[in-house]
Amino acid sequence: MNSVDSSELDHLPALNVLIIDDNPIVHDTLKAAFENMGIRNIKSAQNAFHGLRLCEEHHFHIVICAFNVKSDKDGFHLLEELKFKGYVNKRTVLIFLSSETSEALVNSIIELQPDDFWVKPLNAKNIEARLEHTLQIKQKLFNIYQAIDAGNYSKVIYYAERHLLNPKLQKYQANLLRMKAEALLDLREFAAAELFYRDLLCSFKYPWTHIGFVKSLLKQDKLDEIETLLGELTSQPETRFATYEMLAEYYIDREEYEQAYDEIKKATALAPRNIERNKKSWDLARLTHDHEGQYIATKNMAQYARNSIHDSPELALNVIRTGIDYANTLTDGTAGKILAETERRLTAIETDYEDAQYFKEQIVISRARLHNAKNEAEKAKRIVENQVSLKSSVSIEDNLDKVKVFHELGMREEAMKLLTAVQRQIAGDSLTSQVVGKYVERETTERDEIHFTPKQLNSMAVEFYKRNRMGPAAKVLEQALQLSPKNYKLAISLLKVLIKIRRQDQHNQDQLDLANSTISRLEMMEIPGSDAQVFGELSRMWKEANGEVVEEKKV
Repeated sequence: MNSVDSSELDHLPALNVLIIDDNPIVHDTLKAAFENMGIRNIKSAQNAFHGLRLCEEHHFHIVICAFNVKSDKDGFHLLEELKFKGYVNKRTVLIFLSSETSEALVNSIIELQPDDFWVKPLNAKNIEARLEHTLQIKQKLFNIYQAIDAGNYSKVIYYAERHLLNPKLQKYQANLLRMKAEALLDLREFAAAELFYRDLLCSFKYPWTHIGFVKSLLKQDKLDEIETLLGELTSQPETRFATYEMLAEYYIDREEYEQAYDEIKKATALAPRNIERNKKSWDLARLTHDHEGQYIATKNMAQYARNSIHDSPELALNVIRTGIDYANTLTDGTAGKILAETERRLTAIETDYEDAQYFKEQIVISRARLHNAKNEAEKAKRIVENQVSLKSSVSIEDNLDKVKVFHELGMREEAMKLLTAVQRQIAGDSLTSQVVGKYVERETTERDEIHFTPKQLNSMAVEFYKRNRMGPAAKVLEQALQLSPKNYKLAISLLKVLIKIRRQDQHNQDQLDLANSTISRLEMMEIPGSDAQVFGELSRMWKEANGEVVEEKKV
């Protein structure tokens, strides 16, 4: 048996090439370069739709795809779809083109693991040299790529070790070592991977060696050993995205969801196009009561999924749902803006989707929730009583939204019955299953104990305050904060009430503890501008009310 097996890529005249780019000059430049190399079977597509149709009809050995395919979908989602449908695999020579080199785009493309990334405008001589180099790697290591496509990572290690003994393949040593190391991780041989990466780091200080080493230790729960290294990796553009991603997974595995959420938000900001990552961000925002974060995550999903394999009416509905949820936590004029935007989105769904009749009840529920959020409870109640079924759906998200509308309209018995039905639907070990399980458990408790939205509770607190009923005002604001713990305006309002209670000498120990915990909560929040000054003044007033010596401000 030869140390390097022959491959389907060896005979250049037999190779099929696909170029997807909306610029005819790019096609001409690439075709000339390929023809100089003896490659003649070249197909061109100027949009994603045509590229996909060609992939249905032909098998391509080389695919070159541009990011900016203006007429339908961007290159990221096109490559994602080509991989998903099996038109592109590890044996395919995959090259990405772009004139844009922003960190967000580069991170997104790295996730799809093309063999090379060419920046426009293209240089014909550079094209031939880089293509020849990339093609040689695929040819020489073809059997390893074949094993990766088959998911046979033991065979990947076998071939890599054999090739490393071949002097003719010395120039591919780094590629082979990386493939072996990543195969150890895929086989979950984390201790062996750690030792292997430690040895590699003595000679190969590449970003991938550091990332792989960190992953092998995180999988063994050895975070303390690499804290300094993590700081270094998150400060470098070429490694910070992957590091944030790994840390998010580490904290998810440990069910430390607040920390996981912090890391996934950083990773999502650096590579925003990945729908699954945005879904994780949404799930973690739900677990941490971050209503604004939920709204942002669902908006990102709807935006970046447009014209992709992920696109669906459900994504648009989820933006509407989280928009209403977010508005129900706001106590200022922002709520009206969010509701107006949400209403526009709901109207667009009814007109833009031809099959809108298939999710009519979901639209009706959102319409009812909108009315209720705008203090039009009677309209909302009529809609629900006449058009909403009490039966549960196969969709957990649909059921959760129905629970919300029942609860918001005071139909608490119906809400609790439906929550019980949702609990029976939850199964699996995925993050979404964990999230929905914990979310439903929390919702069951909160909806049994708290019968209003944060916005409604805040309005009740205002009325209690006007009537000098400070105890009830503090109680409903505490409940509002339980539902919306990241809303600093609610926390500031609660602190104002507790200061007045303390000054009137009507406090109890629980209220003293609540004030101190509220101050601690506010100290950890990012409070903008004038609100930060308000908090500073309230904090000073609380100390004075408790007889503490407060230093005079220097003028």
